[in-house]
Parts: sequence; structure tokens; C-alpha cells
Amino acid sequence: MSLTKLQQDIRQLLKEKKAILLAHYYQRDEIQEIADILGDSLALSMEAARTNAEVLIFAGVHFMAESASILSPGKTVLLPRPDAGCPLADMITPEALGAAKKEHPGAAVVTYINSSAAIKAMSDVCCTSANAVKVIRSLGDVKEILMIPDGNLARYVAGQTDRKIIPWEGYCPVHHFLSAEQVRRTKEKHPRATFAAHPECRQEVLRLADYVGSTTGIIRYAGEEHVREMIVGTEHGIFYQLRKQYPEKIFIPASDQMTCEDMKKITLADIKTALTEMKNVVKVPEDVRIPAKKALERMLAIS
Repeated sequence: MSLTKLQQDIRQLLKEKKAILLAHYYQRDEIQEIADILGDSLALSMEAARTNAEVLIFAGVHFMAESASILSPGKTVLLPRPDAGCPLADMITPEALGAAKKEHPGAAVVTYINSSAAIKAMSDVCCTSANAVKVIRSLGDVKEILMIPDGNLARYVAGQTDRKIIPWEGYCPVHHFLSAEQVRRTKEKHPRATFAAHPECRQEVLRLADYVGSTTGIIRYAGEEHVREMIVGTEHGIFYQLRKQYPEKIFIPASDQMTCEDMKKITLADIKTALTEMKNVVKVPEDVRIPAKKALERMLAIS
């Protein structure tokens, strides 16, 4: 692989700063090319916690950098663009969650990893899109489950279990606004293609899917022998990995509009500046970090 001068500069800075670059699958191609670790948000933080790196520079969004800080309090976590947020995570506040807990006093609070550290700290257990069903099934005799903040994920999980789930009405705009009609039109153009969708999509879309799963799950599914052409119902950044791992296969976007503007805010120049100046540090306060870590650890014990 031939790197640009800017990419080479970043790799040299990473070495000098005893740092590693973590990149989510939705990041720009040129960032994924030079990342030390690629993956889903929680997997990145877990892998980072196992390394000897002193500095973690997170090419992702704010809640992901917070997760890294929760699991690696002794490391310096940098977010190249502090304005790289998550509309889904912003759809719930501690005040709103507090009110919901009072309204449903016996409910367990299951929080999707796509949420702020403050929300995780108020939760019983966290989940990811990959393990949400398993987490819900582990909750024993709980009568109600308040599942936050993604209502589409909550409704998907409710359909896979017999539990009473109260969905929060948050959503990821990238996935939520993919329509069944868009998928049908794409399927008509590519009749031999299978369709893989992320569970953050609406139920009408998931009913059309041959496979429903997390970003990592979709990449894994693409590797199955019977999959030769695949329509992809998630953010466009995943195509870098799909085409890299399976160059002989054909991948088609379910819609040309599935781009996360926040994920794409980070550039190579932002990463170089953050490393050079050691700026945009993300540090979760201990009074939030400790209860948030407990909610993550409960999930990891189930998984």
C-alpha cells in the first residue's frame, strides 16, 4: 500500500507519541487505510484497553471516545473533531431518562452503546446491535424493559423475544430514513442480490432483509459463499472493508443517501493536528465513569 505524505506523517507521529489510531468502519477510506485497529465502536474501545499504547486517537464520534475513556482511564483519549457527535445519542438526556425511570419504576434500563457516558451511568446494562437480543433474554424476571435510545433497535429486539420492551423514540437518521420503497427499487435493479440491513433501520425495511445485523455482522455475512451480490443497508463507509475483504463480490448501496456527516467530519489533517498538539482530550469524570463502566461490564459478562 502506497501512503501519501500526510498518511506517512501521521504514522510517524503515532510512533513518537506511543499512540494508536482507532477507526470506525464508517470513517473515510483514507483513514481506515492507516488505522491500527478497525471495528465497531465497543470493539475498538475493548481492543484499545488491551494495548500498551499511552494515547488513543479515536476516529469516530464523541460517545465512542467516551467509551474508550471509560474502559481505559489511564490512557489519553483524543477525538480529532470535538464536534463529531451522534444525533441518536443526543435524542436522550439524563433529565429525560430520569423522568422515564420514575414513570416506569420497576423497569430495567437497557442502553444501546450509541449513547453518552452520562446515560450509560444511569443504566442497568448496556448492549450493542450484535448482542441486544442476548442481553434482553438475560434479564430474568424483570417485567418491563426500558430500551434506549434507539426505538428501531428496541422494536427489532422485541420481535425476537417475548419480553415487554418500552422503546425510546430515538433513531439514527442514516438508517431511519432508508425506506422500504428505496430498497424495493434497488432490489428490482439487482434481482440476484441479497439484502443486508442494520437493525437501526425501520421494521418495514428489516422485513425485506435476508440478513439483519451489526456492521461487523454484515461484513461477516458478506463473506458467506452464497453471497455474490449484496445490497447494503448501512452507512457507506462499510464499503471500504467489504471491497477490500471480498474484491470478487458486488456491493450495492440500498440508498445513495446513507452517509453519516458526523463520521465524515474527521480528516487526516484533523488527526495530524490532534496528535501534534495533543488536543481535544476526552476524559469521563470518575463519578460518571465508574457507574457507566459497571453497565458495560454487566453486558460483557453476558456476552
